[in-house]
Amino acid sequence: MSTNFNLFFYLKEPKRYKSGPVPVYLRITIDCQRSEIAVGREMEPGLWDLEKRRAKGTKEAAKQLNHHLDTIRSKIMDIHTGMIATGDEITARNVKDAYLGINAQSRKLLEIFREHNTEMESLIGNGFSDNTLRTFKSSLKHLTEFLEVKYGLEDISIRKVDQPFIKNYDTFLRTKHYKCTPISADKYVKHLKKIILLSLGNRWITENPFQHYKSTAKPTPRTFLTRDEVAVIKNKEFAVARLTLVRDIFIFCCYTGLAYIDVQKLKPTEIGIGDDGKKWIFTSRHKTNTPVHLPLLPEAEFIIEQYKHHPLCVAKSTVLPVFTNQRMNSYLKEIADLCGIKKWLTFHLARHTFATTVRRKCSW
Repeated sequence: MSTNFNLFFYLKEPKRYKSGPVPVYLRITIDCQRSEIAVGREMEPGLWDLEKRRAKGTKEAAKQLNHHLDTIRSKIMDIHTGMIATGDEITARNVKDAYLGINAQSRKLLEIFREHNTEMESLIGNGFSDNTLRTFKSSLKHLTEFLEVKYGLEDISIRKVDQPFIKNYDTFLRTKHYKCTPISADKYVKHLKKIILLSLGNRWITENPFQHYKSTAKPTPRTFLTRDEVAVIKNKEFAVARLTLVRDIFIFCCYTGLAYIDVQKLKPTEIGIGDDGKKWIFTSRHKTNTPVHLPLLPEAEFIIEQYKHHPLCVAKSTVLPVFTNQRMNSYLKEIADLCGIKKWLTFHLARHTFATTVRRKCSW
């Protein structure tokens, strides 16, 4: 919204003024509202140019005063421009307060989000994973574009994030700009909620705009493979060695429930004998660093034996020769096509299969 913005300097004569220098003031006028600031300088009225609102002459004192006034004007103009860019409420008093450093703790949404991501990046491997950081970086990207498209802003005061803002962001994520599924959109909105809770904790805001906000996203049913589908993949003969390798690691995940990153880092030293006298996997989740104890089923143990002398396993001291997640999931698509599986094969699907199909059939 455009505003009528004006700045000018003037001399303010005190009551019962008779003679001598008087204080120089700056008057800020925005939409007929005024606010004044003493600039910390004095001037003889006779040396003041009323038309130009500056000191007269070319003497050094006049030059220094005019330079001081120009510096103040420039700072005020920058503050005004910044408030337009971030959507702050623009009043004469707010501009004056910003110049004087009052309410300096008023923080910006994207600024806080960036600081959060920077801190998260420093904690990778100590409570956070690369994948978690990647999703928060995507969240920041979406939120940045939302502010630009919806409000024409580079950033916004954290105090201006209200329930309509949240609803508009959710709609933005689901519609033509990103076409996120309801679950994905809800995930990004939850990231915004985390920033709001962080701001509440730091007292940058006093009210929680999420207090009465309810997500309309409904969780989608988890996809998993049936016993017959697992058997089809397990027994399929592939002409290409890389597909056989990826298939074996996928089946290993189906019989252990381990995530991709946990299989990738699994070492022979993390396999031992449990209290029942049988082999178990004793590892920890990379994502949460929580301990994981899993019985090593015969199907999984057989696969380990197949690859224990593989060059990659020997070189890296790992149980299985795991490729990058992107390559593995790409090859799983080929495997699904060759096996006639219509479901979207990913390593996460293997975890669901373990929890739903494999584990329920076990007595342990």
